[in-house]
Amino acid sequence: MFDSTGASGLLKQGSKHYSGLEEAMYRNIEACQQLSKMTRSALGPHGMNKMVINYLEKLFVTSDAATILKETDINHPAAKMIAQAAKMQESEAGDGTNLVVSLSGELMSQAEGLLKMGLHPSEILIGYEKGGKKALEILENLTCETIADCRDHDALNRAIKTAIAAKQYGLEDILSELITKASIYAMPKDARKFAVENVRVQKILGGGIIDSEVIHGMVIIRGSETSIRHVEKAKVAVFNQTIEMQ
Repeated sequence: MFDSTGASGLLKQGSKHYSGLEEAMYRNIEACQQLSKMTRSALGPHGMNKMVINYLEKLFVTSDAATILKETDINHPAAKMIAQAAKMQESEAGDGTNLVVSLSGELMSQAEGLLKMGLHPSEILIGYEKGGKKALEILENLTCETIADCRDHDALNRAIKTAIAAKQYGLEDILSELITKASIYAMPKDARKFAVENVRVQKILGGGIIDSEVIHGMVIIRGSETSIRHVEKAKVAVFNQTIEMQ
């Protein structure tokens, strides 16, 4: 006997089928708006923290949009495209992920109103492309300061402080100074090839952010096996496997 349930009978349980181009577009726009609303309230230094529990039941309390999107299992295709754009922003600039998601959600909201007015999606796309080109032209003239030498401590500190203030408001003076020292020390000859992995962050129980410091070398969180605790001009051997007594 043939089941006349339509396309929904061909899909797995829980799947939804939408007919018509406009209905599908409205559903995609709605998904993008929901993603934008989820992260928009965490934007800025006074943004609210979010509690995210990933698939491993691990709890994250953060206002960083990159972390929220990374630990949230997003399955919707349209929302996943915005999440990938935010991920690319994080890898390229290291900041501004929440702005990407919020701006995308607002563009989708404006597009929804234009669709209801009767405009074709291709016409909206052409308008957004023209607006993007015009925005890039305006941004070129909005430069506040340019860093000529990335190894200049004071200039680099001013640039880093703006990004830190959006994440750790009130601690930007302390953290920006530490990050500046660590960045200059680990910076290669070509500053554009700087890798964040070259700076390791080690946490020690019993201390606070005020106790943080930059150490040029290795930090080993354990006591000495012998009574010797200080040696000058020593030869150090590092083994990548355990040493056993024979």
